[in-house]
Amino acid sequence: MNIRLANSDAEITACYRVMRELRPHIAASEFLPRVRNQQAAGYHLAFLEEQGEVVAAAGFRYGENLAWGRFLYVDDLVTASTCRSRGHGARLLAWLKHAATEHGCAQLHLDSGIQRKDAHRFYEREGMRMASLHFVVDPAPAQQ
Repeated sequence: MNIRLANSDAEITACYRVMRELRPHIAASEFLPRVRNQQAAGYHLAFLEEQGEVVAAAGFRYGENLAWGRFLYVDDLVTASTCRSRGHGARLLAWLKHAATEHGCAQLHLDSGIQRKDAHRFYEREGMRMASLHFVVDPAPAQQ
């Protein structure tokens, strides 16, 4: 089981089956162009394969700001529902922590939906702590 970055169209497309479990609003036909667009802005897509099949994936980027200094931000982290509780998520998160260290990041951050209680337990087991609440607003009111 290797973890590597998805660089080719085939590797990116192979991640869709797992990623759609976390991002079901993204159609298969939109996935590759969206990933490619995000890659142009610094997004990376890592994946873990088991017997030639993608079983976990993580989208992430490096950044720097006044609040955190240099950081690695995890946009997406998901293990296929049929492959959970086998250590894949822990291995991928450990790989991300190592990547953060290798790139001089002081911290690794991610947001998680408040309804994702199982994910929260996983993050806490892996040494992460809840540090803030994330707020959002649509800047333009919906058209009626």
